[in-house]
Amino acid sequence: MIQTSGVIICLGYILGLLFTAVPWGGVWVLLLGIVGAIFFRRRSIISRKFAQKPENVGGKTKTAVNTWQSTAHPRIWLAAALVGLLASLYFQWRVPQPGAKDISQFVPPGNSSNQEQLVIVRGEVASNPRLTRSQRGQFWLEASQIDEVKNEKGSVGVPKGVTGKLYVTVPILQATGLYPSQQIAVTGILYKPKVASNPGGFDFQKFLKQEGTFAGLIGRQISVLEQERKWGWWQIRERIVRSQVSSLGIPEGPLVSAMVLGSKAVDLPYDIRDLFVKAGLAHALAASGFQTSLILSVILQLTKRAKKGTQFILGLLGLIIFLSLTGFQPAVLRAVIMGFAALVGLLLKRKVKQFGSLLLAATLLLLFNPLWIWDLGFQLSFLATLGLIVTVPTIIDGLAWLPPAIASLIAVPVAATIWTLPVQLFVFGVVPTYSLLLNVLSTPFISILSIGGIISAIAALIWTPAGSLLAGVLHYPTDWLIKLVELFSNLPGNSVAVGSISNWQMLAIYGLIILVWLVGWWQRRWWFAGIIAVALVLIPLWHSANTLFRITILESGTEPIVVVQDKGTVTVINSGDQGTGRFTILPFLQQQGVNQINWAIATDFQSNESNAWLELLERLPIKNFYEYSPKPDNSIATDAIQEELQKHQGSYQSLAVGQAVQAGSIVAQLINDELPILQLQILDRNWLFVGNIKSQEVQQLVKNGSLPPPQVLWCAPQSLKDLVLALKPEVAIASSAANLDDKTLSQLNQTKTKLFFTGRDGAIQWSPNGQFEPFIEASENNSSVL
Repeated sequence: MIQTSGVIICLGYILGLLFTAVPWGGVWVLLLGIVGAIFFRRRSIISRKFAQKPENVGGKTKTAVNTWQSTAHPRIWLAAALVGLLASLYFQWRVPQPGAKDISQFVPPGNSSNQEQLVIVRGEVASNPRLTRSQRGQFWLEASQIDEVKNEKGSVGVPKGVTGKLYVTVPILQATGLYPSQQIAVTGILYKPKVASNPGGFDFQKFLKQEGTFAGLIGRQISVLEQERKWGWWQIRERIVRSQVSSLGIPEGPLVSAMVLGSKAVDLPYDIRDLFVKAGLAHALAASGFQTSLILSVILQLTKRAKKGTQFILGLLGLIIFLSLTGFQPAVLRAVIMGFAALVGLLLKRKVKQFGSLLLAATLLLLFNPLWIWDLGFQLSFLATLGLIVTVPTIIDGLAWLPPAIASLIAVPVAATIWTLPVQLFVFGVVPTYSLLLNVLSTPFISILSIGGIISAIAALIWTPAGSLLAGVLHYPTDWLIKLVELFSNLPGNSVAVGSISNWQMLAIYGLIILVWLVGWWQRRWWFAGIIAVALVLIPLWHSANTLFRITILESGTEPIVVVQDKGTVTVINSGDQGTGRFTILPFLQQQGVNQINWAIATDFQSNESNAWLELLERLPIKNFYEYSPKPDNSIATDAIQEELQKHQGSYQSLAVGQAVQAGSIVAQLINDELPILQLQILDRNWLFVGNIKSQEVQQLVKNGSLPPPQVLWCAPQSLKDLVLALKPEVAIASSAANLDDKTLSQLNQTKTKLFFTGRDGAIQWSPNGQFEPFIEASENNSSVL
């Protein structure tokens, strides 16, 4: 009874936190608890009546078992409902909010890094510097004081005391040599982070808010105020990493260190990180249960002749040291709590139930930080562990015809995948095709590297050369693992985009998984549940692919990037500069379940030679590539792009100015290559994309017919006023309103043209049966509903 009650109370708390995604979620949990109490009260009354009736069994009179005693009392359900309500209130109370003196309150008006107001922020370094993808150093700074730079000579105003944490990026040389607890002054530009501007994009504001941060600082110069080094766990961590890197080199050294300490505690190169994530081996870079169980196994084996109390103390000490080195990550905290529960069971000579231990760990961690309920790492860690506890034994029983070691090798990744895949589809919308096979093949390498890495780390703490020597033995296994992952990542169809599934799809799939876990009828028909789960993903995807027609203008800065989804075919017009393909276009296509681009049209809207077509081609095949008016010395289709096109049997065609090209239901035509001017005929609508032109050119272009009146206009902000007044489109879209004064905006608002700014509104989407919809407004509305 006590155990059942505890489980229900813990589940009520977790459910209360999950229902914070729904308006009045706590009230809904309370109502569910009341319904559960009424249901089980009636059930207990019925069971009690049956219990009073004796029955004859084998000539003997027996009383029916009181089944109501095996379920929790209705009061427990009411208590769990009340706990769920309090959990939702506790969550809201713990949501970070900037204080009156928070550093974010001093960001200049405009909410962007374009404001060239220099400030000097003093504070304490809170983390080791890391390298960003843009090759800048990044670290966290606990701010204590801010000064405003008054003029070019560098004179400052009156210092103001501030609080709060800053996300700081600086030139890499400026960050070299920084360490936690160091007092520094950073000169740079304060800014507030932006929300995701495109579907599937990275929400920087949400990321910083989860860290309790509300502003960033683009640093230019750092002045060190204090040279004294204070002791910290980072020094031990740094010693281990340096020892392993000195003998293994890069990337092998950081990879082994990440397997021991976790990728969040180690500055792992992004190419290796991306390689493992793409192949479905991201869990190998996260310190969690495997390392914890390994540490406990070694300690208990070495102290097997000692007293239970000694084993408990040494095991606890090992867990605390490991936790401190990894940096208190949620997955490690979960593993340490479950390890501590195992040690308590050893001390009391009692068997610990793993499910209860996992549920207790989740509840304790969410009491400590309820915001972790929406942390992806936290979710995947607990779901994978739940799969190992409840699903692995069933799979091993089904593989009884195999040797136990091989059956376990297969069962572990299969169980973890079953429980984590729905969340991965909801967030990423991609299935790593060869993930299961790769997990089975890579497990021996990961085990060897983890064990060897821990041994070399311990040796490095005693004597650094010894740690380096032992780490050197891992060179070949590390190299083989990297080559194995590269091999699978380069196989055709290494990942399949199925599109991000909706909330109801994810909940329905988890409902099926839970039924197979708990209900005997479904356990015997697990294959039927699997077919339903696959259908829940593929049928909506198939329906959308064959019926959806939508135009999306992505927020990408100065160049218009247009994606046309036309009943299963996809057209991409322009690619932006380097980085846009990887961080803007690909995440959007991935979220939409797009696995190939049917038509790609390149125009010269940007004067520089940088483009992102190669980034797209490396991940998605392009069947037909068109380039307008390529200059002999400045063609977009470089040798690398031509090679990628040939690899996927794609075609390339150069188009002259004025030559029309049909891509599905749209007709594109570059009217002018100098400005440039691109015209799209989409169904019955005329779309016009105009580059930056001067005021005196507009009337001339209208007179000679170079600017046909469009229903939809995209143009540079500098040309917006003149073009809207001359062409009078129904809708006008520009990249930003930052360069427009209040008078100009007032004049534009008096026209009948509806205005959108991608820098403010995010991506703009249109479908024939709907209105133009800005992504940021739509996502805010969805967040308020769900």
